[in-house]
Amino acid sequence: MTDGNGRRGSDWWRGCVIYQIYPRSFQDTTGDGSGDLKGITARLVHVASLGVDAIWLSPFFKSPMADMGYDVSDYRDVDPMFGTLEDFDALIAETHRLGLKVVIDQVISHSSDKHEWFVESRASRDNPKADWYVWADAKADGNAPNNWLSLFGGPAWEWDATRRQYYMHNFLAAQPDLNFHNPEVQDAVLDTVRFWLERGVDGFRLDTVNYYFHDRWLRDNPPLAESVAGINGATTTYAFQE
Repeated sequence: MTDGNGRRGSDWWRGCVIYQIYPRSFQDTTGDGSGDLKGITARLVHVASLGVDAIWLSPFFKSPMADMGYDVSDYRDVDPMFGTLEDFDALIAETHRLGLKVVIDQVISHSSDKHEWFVESRASRDNPKADWYVWADAKADGNAPNNWLSLFGGPAWEWDATRRQYYMHNFLAAQPDLNFHNPEVQDAVLDTVRFWLERGVDGFRLDTVNYYFHDRWLRDNPPLAESVAGINGATTTYAFQE
């Protein structure tokens, strides 16, 4: 069985041409200065005329926008900046009518610190979601649990005065890392992915997939050999560790 482009249905993505759309800067239909889903839908005929096979949408989920939408506060909803779930359904319908596939980002190594999961997790050490993020006690001197660094600079740990523990973040402090060693987290994340499949999405681009799992023993990162030899020309501290 083949799809509309003559490829086997399950392998439609092999060799296809994908057109990436960053919703915020694409097409504004409301005059608020920000692109939206209706704007994307309005331009799909042009996109299809380019001969592409699929579109890839950067994050449009509800977000405080601390990291341009890569800090998700609700995995199952559209940020009002971009429209509504009904606008998304209309986009899916028009994309498929034109014979295109739809790929969307999934930012699931971390969430926003405004996500209800994290709000509950940080509330105490014994609530149902207490272990949904990466928490650790301070060292005896009050310092962070280990030497891990954030990709955006500085330590990968942020002190939380409510739990009196540190939480880990590979990126901004407003983007706490989910604890993928917890099976409940895996199931919850897969449920959010299933939500979009059931709305007609054809595939996903998994953001920061290499950051899903952390070392459960929280061991220090060793220095990069180039750093030991004094020949590391990196401009960020993150690049000085293995």
